[in-house]
Amino acid sequence: MSRREARRKMEAFSIFLKMGDYEIEISGARNEVLETLKELPQLIGNIYKAFEKYRSKTTATLTVKTATPEASILNYPKISRTKSCSEAILKILKTDWGKWRPRTVKELREALNFNNLNYPERTLAGVLTNMVKKGKVRRWRTDAGYVYILAEEEALT
Repeated sequence: MSRREARRKMEAFSIFLKMGDYEIEISGARNEVLETLKELPQLIGNIYKAFEKYRSKTTATLTVKTATPEASILNYPKISRTKSCSEAILKILKTDWGKWRPRTVKELREALNFNNLNYPERTLAGVLTNMVKKGKVRRWRTDAGYVYILAEEEALT
């Protein structure tokens, strides 16, 4: 073996692999790492098994269907006057309309407008974000955008 090959063999060599939420580093001598890569399909199966207990076991699928504007207007809840945007949102989400399914920002804004509560879209988005941070409302992303529903603790009170 030549001096050059010996030096190359001794050099540290690393490869980073990202599989979903997990990252794996394979490091060692260059030749060892390259030999390990030949076994990669078998290793991936073992790695997934190793991380299986850390993976979330629950998954949720949500389909949000938007109704036609004419049908929506008939179904908007009527609420009493409120002192703040957050109070109005809570009142709307506590109605049957709000509990029936998670609502988009657009639907919430239309429901507020129906009740002559006209808040700018940025104000509404900011208030909803604060309510999520405080745990009063839950939010998640769907194909239709973010949707909002009362947090379970709020729904019980």
